Amino acid sequence: MKMNKPPPTPQAAAAQSAQSQSQSNAALAWRELRRAPFTAKFGLVVVIFYVAVAIFAPLLAPYGESEIVGAQFELWGEQFLLGTDNLGRDMMTRLIFGARNTVGIALITTILAFFLGGTAGIMAAVLGGWYDQLSSRAVDVLMAIPSLIFAMLLLTIFGTSILTLIIVIGVLDSTRVFRIARAVSVNVVVMEYIESAKLRGEGVRWITVKEILPNIMPPLVAEFGLRFCFVFLTISALSFLGLGLQPPTADWGSMVRDNATLITYGDITPLLPAAAIALLTIGVNFVVDWFLHKTSGLKDEH
Repeated sequence: MKMNKPPPTPQAAAAQSAQSQSQSNAALAWRELRRAPFTAKFGLVVVIFYVAVAIFAPLLAPYGESEIVGAQFELWGEQFLLGTDNLGRDMMTRLIFGARNTVGIALITTILAFFLGGTAGIMAAVLGGWYDQLSSRAVDVLMAIPSLIFAMLLLTIFGTSILTLIIVIGVLDSTRVFRIARAVSVNVVVMEYIESAKLRGEGVRWITVKEILPNIMPPLVAEFGLRFCFVFLTISALSFLGLGLQPPTADWGSMVRDNATLITYGDITPLLPAAAIALLTIGVNFVVDWFLHKTSGLKDEH
């Protein structure tokens, strides 16, 4: 006698539905990735490579981050693949650890900038009135001062520790995030579904998280990639000027400064950290351009 299977429980049905949706999303993402242009694929490879180097830096580096292993400015060779720096530290090791320090701190700083600026910008659009006017004028004052000069001034006053560096650059860059978050949120808060939510009695938090934020994510995600590049370049510039990451921490900006004298003798070693900075910036911008194109609704030209 054939036994009929019992119907699945609601929990099992929900789990099966979630698994099916996850597989469908993964297949869709893979299909979009295969159709992506060469520049986007190149950018993704660069970003993934940098992330892998940053995560596994202690395993990939042949020596310690600040370990002196030879004489200063030794030439490229079998023992030291990219030579040594002005103190006799292995350049390959410094480049690998520089990826972890520079990229990691830039990522944390960008997240802080988006948390501060994004929250303030969305609230300014939702609340309006005096809060909008006060916050907007405060942002205008901060943006009137060149960010690099302002950062140098603040770091000179408060010190050059990693925490201070993150807070100073994060606060200064949050002003740019505030402007774009407020601009895109203003266009959303006047929509009919926002008015319907208000009439239903929904609070500001619910409207912000459930209605506004999902509809402004594409421009914010694109801005995150661009803002990361600017923060990354700012940290490198400050390190080159001696106000960023301090020795013996490996940083690409300070590596260019410390080994700049080799350019006089035709040695391209100082260009290696500069090239690492440029390559990551280009890769991130390629990915951001592709993301903007996909979220804009424009069709690919064949």
